Amino acid sequence: MIEQPALNLPPADLRLRMDGNILKVFDTLRQKYVALTPEEYVRQHFTAWMTDSFGYPASLMNNEVSLTLNNTRRRCDTVVFRSDGSPLVIIEYKAPTVAITQKVFDQIARYNMVLRSRFLIVSNGLCHFCCEMDYDNDSYSFLTQIPKWSREL
Repeated sequence: MIEQPALNLPPADLRLRMDGNILKVFDTLRQKYVALTPEEYVRQHFTAWMTDSFGYPASLMNNEVSLTLNNTRRRCDTVVFRSDGSPLVIIEYKAPTVAITQKVFDQIARYNMVLRSRFLIVSNGLCHFCCEMDYDNDSYSFLTQIPKWSREL
């Protein structure tokens, strides 16, 4: 078993298996086993935290959401949708060894040019940042915590 780093996230009950020499984790959102990379380790813990601690319905969350930006296919790490199917939250993950820099914020901002979600979150499992978009004033503000799920969001 590969040693994974300690994260600044609650423990998650991960289903692991070896597939040849590749360690895989069961992604409950995609309903399949995927390679357990450092970024995937963060994703699995973070999505469990979103559902378990903040009440976000797993049925409204998708991993690896495709979008087209400037005629190029891109993939958002996780998108939380509202009940009407519109994007509410975009989450971008990095491995714990990758610093959260302006480049990461630029990446998620580009995705949001297409999706126009209300909240943007970036995390490397150690540091988490959440901001709320204000489209009326063409601005955003960083929040001190992730908002709990409610249908009014």
